Amino acid sequence: MTNLTMDNFEAEVLNEKKLTVVDFWATWCGPCMMLKPLIEALSEEMTNVKFCKVNVDEEQELSMQFRIESIPTLLFVKDGKIVHKLVGFRSKEELRREIEARA
Repeated sequence: MTNLTMDNFEAEVLNEKKLTVVDFWATWCGPCMMLKPLIEALSEEMTNVKFCKVNVDEEQELSMQFRIESIPTLLFVKDGKIVHKLVGFRSKEELRREIEARA
């Protein structure tokens, strides 16, 4: 998974043609830590989708730009546009369904 910053966000996400799932997270967030292994497993299983992550403590400007108010938040971006947003913990099966519906 790609770690995103203000410097690489446009190139890694907005210029990407395939669906990109962006995980906004923090080390102190319990649900984020529960979600992490699920996202990592899906990133290995779903090679047609790009998975990236943003540490909200290190990249506060990105968090503000995308109005991230709660974490974990997953943004689904395709062709430079946000096509879906999920807030909170989800099961691996639910995540897969949400991703497949937009890939």
